[in-house]
Amino acid sequence: MVKFLKSLFKSKPQKIVEVLPYGARFEVPGGQTLLESALQHDVPFPHNCTVGTCGSCKCRLKQGEVKAITDFGYTLSKQELDAGYILACQAVPRGDLTVVEVESGALDVPPPEKFIGRIVATEPLTHDILKVTLELDRPVRFVAGQYANIKSPNVPRARCYSFADAPERKGRSLVSFMVRKVPGGAFTEALFDGRLDDLQLEVDAPHGSFGLRSSAAPMVCIAGGSGLAPLLSLLEDARKSRVRRRCVLLFGARTQADLYALDQIKAIGGGWQDQFEFVPVLSAEPADSDWNGARGMVTEFIALSLSNADWAGIEGYLCGPPGMIDAAIGVMTALGVRLESIHYDKFTDESHAATMA
Repeated sequence: MVKFLKSLFKSKPQKIVEVLPYGARFEVPGGQTLLESALQHDVPFPHNCTVGTCGSCKCRLKQGEVKAITDFGYTLSKQELDAGYILACQAVPRGDLTVVEVESGALDVPPPEKFIGRIVATEPLTHDILKVTLELDRPVRFVAGQYANIKSPNVPRARCYSFADAPERKGRSLVSFMVRKVPGGAFTEALFDGRLDDLQLEVDAPHGSFGLRSSAAPMVCIAGGSGLAPLLSLLEDARKSRVRRRCVLLFGARTQADLYALDQIKAIGGGWQDQFEFVPVLSAEPADSDWNGARGMVTEFIALSLSNADWAGIEGYLCGPPGMIDAAIGVMTALGVRLESIHYDKFTDESHAATMA
């Protein structure tokens, strides 16, 4: 009987996690996620949203098993799942030893801060994309490609929007975003109607790990819809920094009316230090229109974008809706691009957030 009671109440096996390349090794209490425990042990694990949507805590599972609180496939691509990637904020270790590897080339980003902002200008870019300029109470420092969480006092949850400007060394007080209208969305409906014009907005920034890596490799940039914003920030910053590497920018839109920022793209290309090519691709342009450019899905033009390229040495920078991102990753990896060389930012809206709630 005593032996039975001892076996009944004996302590559960420890769940040990090791995080590479930090060399950190620690125990994870039952039910706690890998990210929660890593942060409690002062491991500088990349993270932001903590609910499985931003992908900042993406890491590769090298050994062991984890249980997913929410499906990793919502944020990660099939190729990443097949390669063993997981989201630390949604992963609960199952075995005695779990080993994960964090991307060693992650960006060195400033810590997020709280700001107060007011809308000082709006500019319609298309029928459903609005350029919004905020004036902040003090300059914000960020890396090109990062985003801000913006909250209105009349809307319960903050929304995430990428900076559309190139950063400045001492920070920027005037910052702009390209916001797509979500039908029925509480925040964007109020924004497009002008109901946020006189309100104080809470801004939490910067966030995110999307950004240009230090490399001389040719780069293929692919944008869809308002996903052009972070790429404009990234490319304008690279132009100002006189980055010298070949670049192709593919922009997927429905019709000519959905193209925007063309003068800005032309200026970036005119000041680029190497070859720069811009390829807009229209998926729903009327057949009898005067459009002489590319037609179809933007991912159909990836293989044609770089002639005689060694795709194993290409870097990809992708921003836009989840379907476009997943398709682009599939095409690029099939061409030979290394999964680790593809960097992306999936643009989700309020309907996606409701699914994750």
